[in-house]
Amino acid sequence: MSDEHANVAKYAKTPVHEAAVNGLAKTYRLVLHNMDTRYVACSDPAERDRIRENFLKKKLGLDGDDLDDVIMSVCQKMKGDRLKSRLTFYYLLAEHYGRLDEFA
Repeated sequence: MSDEHANVAKYAKTPVHEAAVNGLAKTYRLVLHNMDTRYVACSDPAERDRIRENFLKKKLGLDGDDLDDVIMSVCQKMKGDRLKSRLTFYYLLAEHYGRLDEFA
């Protein structure tokens, strides 16, 4: 199991959807290889806004009043990690909305 899969498994509600992890890693490989963008900074409102606008709205096509609350709930879930993996963060958001198959 790769580090990415192990990190996702630490937080996922259900058994890890291996194909979704691999798909997210492929889709966001450039972002994940850049040290400046590999991790999510939950304390930065601009970062949370980017996640809402670029991942939840543009990539997943979601819209709604709960998007910010869901982002904050993932931040809370991952609060034990000083460095919050963007791949894990996106996986948990997609899992919450039942959209993991889109990355498989």
